[in-house]
Amino acid sequence: MPALLYLLALAVFAQGTSEFVLAGLLPGIATDLDVSVGQAGLLTSAFALGMALGAPAMAALGRRWSPRWTLAGFLALFIAAHVLGALTDSFGVLLLSRVVAALANAGFLAVALSTVTQVVPADRQARGLSVILGGTTLALVAGVPAGALVGDLLGWRSTLWAIVALCLPALFAVMVATPTGRDGVDPGEPGPSVREELAALRTRPLQVALLLGVLVNGATFCSFTYLAVMATGPGGGSDRAVPGLLAMFGIGAFLGVNVAGRLADRHWRRIIALALPALALGWIVLAISFATPAALWVAVGVQGAMSFAAGSTLIGRIVASARSAPTLGGAYAAVALNLGAVVGPALGSVTLGTIGDRGPALASAGLVVIAGSVWVTARRWSEGI
Repeated sequence: MPALLYLLALAVFAQGTSEFVLAGLLPGIATDLDVSVGQAGLLTSAFALGMALGAPAMAALGRRWSPRWTLAGFLALFIAAHVLGALTDSFGVLLLSRVVAALANAGFLAVALSTVTQVVPADRQARGLSVILGGTTLALVAGVPAGALVGDLLGWRSTLWAIVALCLPALFAVMVATPTGRDGVDPGEPGPSVREELAALRTRPLQVALLLGVLVNGATFCSFTYLAVMATGPGGGSDRAVPGLLAMFGIGAFLGVNVAGRLADRHWRRIIALALPALALGWIVLAISFATPAALWVAVGVQGAMSFAAGSTLIGRIVASARSAPTLGGAYAAVALNLGAVVGPALGSVTLGTIGDRGPALASAGLVVIAGSVWVTARRWSEGI
């Protein structure tokens, strides 16, 4: 794999850490800025929503620039937003900085996913995408716990400064090593229009891939968001065990992304066909057995691996199905990933209040069952991805 992909993954690692880490720093932020913890929680919601809505808009905004300057611009904006957030004493300014950071992150991820098609041969693109997405899974394994520890020891502002420091070498790499042209486009000729790129959304394979991506990623974050609730409630665990449990999920996710990345270029149909029923069964098992600590830890690791193996494979299929949209294809993948991260926790919250502690896991199983039905129907109609 080109070294550039690993440096892009470093930026995605920093951005993924930024997206998730503030959830563990909310009490300190609330105290420091004199707001309630509920208000501070808006920082996480604003980031996720900005990611979901910002990907196509930011990719469209930068579509006439080269990948080098588009990625550099988004990453520089992301860094600037964190510098502003680290310096401000105003909650309103901090909230604004999170929205700006989310938009920049969305644009960067969308263009980074599209850039894989330019620097990696077609028969290895799933593996290339797995390198980029590996940055997100490593954020869950190491970035979020480390960021939370730094914030706990040195204050939440220090976490933002650490994220800035991680992004600087990636910014340098982008400026030096990223392609200056768009794949398959003569530098002297305009690329496809926005209308032509949006037309890709009318193709059935892309529609199916997008729907499956939203459902599977929604199922993932529906349960992941409330693992702490399940672990410390009927699971009988202590608060100190929660970071380890989250890291267990992240380790599974990292392994799932890497194994799927090695296989998905040739065997993506088989991965999806096997992963969907296994995921649904796994969420049901988790819902039934999470009160047993040993079963909870094993199930969390397995579900992390299966969720991200299926999710990363679907991200690859979205990019592959959107080849006629060279600048917006990555945005479509980013939307599927982040829309799931918005819808899933919201559904989990509803089921937590109505069904109880096992509600999120059962809701995750339901989302995957729907995804399996969509997959089977699409294959039956020969409209699969």
